[in-house]
Amino acid sequence: MQIKGRAIGRDQPPYVIAEISNNHLADVDRACRLIERAAETGADAVKIQTYDADSLTIDSDRPEFIVRTPPWEGLNYYQLYRKIALPAEHTARLFRVARDNGVTLFSSPFDERAVDLLQGLDCPAYKIASFEICDDPLLRAVARTGRPVIVSTGIANKADIEETLRVLRDGGSRDVALMHCVSEYPANAADMNLSALDWLSSLGCPVGLSDHTLDNLAAMLAVARGAVMVEKHFTLSRTDGGPDASFSLEPDEFVSLVAATRQAWEALGDAEILGRERRSGSEHGRSLFVVRPIAAGEAFTAEHVRAIRPGLGLPPRSLPQVLGRRARRELTRGEPLRWEDIE
Repeated sequence: MQIKGRAIGRDQPPYVIAEISNNHLADVDRACRLIERAAETGADAVKIQTYDADSLTIDSDRPEFIVRTPPWEGLNYYQLYRKIALPAEHTARLFRVARDNGVTLFSSPFDERAVDLLQGLDCPAYKIASFEICDDPLLRAVARTGRPVIVSTGIANKADIEETLRVLRDGGSRDVALMHCVSEYPANAADMNLSALDWLSSLGCPVGLSDHTLDNLAAMLAVARGAVMVEKHFTLSRTDGGPDASFSLEPDEFVSLVAATRQAWEALGDAEILGRERRSGSEHGRSLFVVRPIAAGEAFTAEHVRAIRPGLGLPPRSLPQVLGRRARRELTRGEPLRWEDIE
């Protein structure tokens, strides 16, 4: 998979996404600062959300529509989304700011109108929020763009995920990544269930982690388990408030996230190290040395050769092949034994 020319896969450093979500507090200038600061952290991409209240719900005061938790307790969902949504007319400015700051910007659309808007701005990828994972019209609209699609799995079960993949692929999507996600805000490490990455990988997609914990442990472990992208919410300061502030990282914390996930990826290294003839540190092991002088043509015995440190001669396991054969040249005590010294 590639997003705006950046290759994403196990042979590449993790693709780190700063999700600014509603942390702009409906202020476009603040949204622009968030993008600028996210670019400074080393994030590969910034993600926004493109929606309005009418795309998510209806204006109703029935009990089912009333928010019952602080800080928005008492509002209905429509009032909440009207309050926190960034007006769509500012979206073009956000893409310009991202471009000027050298960071990729893409979005989670929540209806087909949002997809059309984003397509007009050349959005390089799309994210499907887990709460929208079964919205087939939205999935088909995103698939028609032909752009990479990242799907969060938070509230979905296996059947939901498999059906979402089918809809996207039938609709023309070729690059689909699946983001393991636990829909708790914030989430605890004990609830992350990172083993789920194994099953997601079996579906033939790149996998990642949409992480709502407040440290780097889950992200690092996910990279070690095969995640090729990591997403975390980003804010200028948790004290600024907002619906996502409590589980968002501040700039210095996001810098640490980028560094930690890259270190985790670097620590994976290369499995082919096991196939190399000599590995780092082997000079400190044992090898075959001449411990008693031997004349040219004389046969090697256990008195002439021993396996001792350092590891600069033949491997100790070569001793049975050496004993009884003859020296090609005169050898002195303390010389490492090599095949060219043996007839």
